[in-house]
Amino acid sequence: MNYSYKTKQKDLILNEIKNQKSEFKAQDIYKYLNKEVGLTTIYRLIDKLVKEGLLNKTIGDDNIAYYQYLEKCEHENHFYLKCEKCGNIIHVDCDCITELMSHIAREHKFKINSEHIIINGICEKCGRE
Repeated sequence: MNYSYKTKQKDLILNEIKNQKSEFKAQDIYKYLNKEVGLTTIYRLIDKLVKEGLLNKTIGDDNIAYYQYLEKCEHENHFYLKCEKCGNIIHVDCDCITELMSHIAREHKFKINSEHIIINGICEKCGRE
């Protein structure tokens, strides 16, 4: 991450974000930190992390923004699987995505941003329930 300066508050926020196992709201981080950090500071860092591709942002049916931490990956052949039931995001390194991206580029004239491929479905755990 490329921050112009680091603060204890930013470290607290980032650590709490990384500890989240499923989707969260900015207000959740505010509550988890016992209001030690201002909500404006939390939103500011969240916005930065979304722009850097480290957080996935979705808007729920309740019209509220939800976020989830995305593990940073240096490999080109990766994508994420997002469970529609539990909200968990699973990082996958797999060469098969290259063939799909090539097909889409060739046949549909569309270049995919490989850093942000998220496929929605149901995870194994939720599928058994």
